[in-house]
Amino acid sequence: MIKKTFNPANPFDLKDLGLKATGPRLKILDLFIKNADSGKKRHMSAEEVYRTLVQEGEDVGLATVYRVLAQFEAAGILVRRTFDKDNALFELNDNHHHDHLICVSCGKVEEFVDPEIEEKQKEISKKHGFSLVHHSMALYGLCADCQKKEAK
Repeated sequence: MIKKTFNPANPFDLKDLGLKATGPRLKILDLFIKNADSGKKRHMSAEEVYRTLVQEGEDVGLATVYRVLAQFEAAGILVRRTFDKDNALFELNDNHHHDHLICVSCGKVEEFVDPEIEEKQKEISKKHGFSLVHHSMALYGLCADCQKKEAK
């Protein structure tokens, strides 16, 4: 059986991925798509998803949010990122590789792509006899806003 991949351009093909298009699933998926399209917070924890839906007046439980996020991750709709030991963040799987900058003070996550870094990682892998299959890179520091706060 060939596993179909999620297509962000046609996000409501949940049925093709073996998932029913239930209210909570559609609301959670819509939240991630809207955030990605608008450039808002692309990386969200289960608790942030839950709080956002509750603030929007949705009647959804935290357990349901956790369950849907796990289902979406298994289906390839979302990618789970664990930047620290306490908190998993989820982002829409757009099938484009990128790396992350994480603020250790406020938790802000910025995405970036750098072709020179990508090439260097391939060179290093080859030098050490590795055939690179997958990688993720996260750089930790203070964002500009937190640097300004610390300077005061």
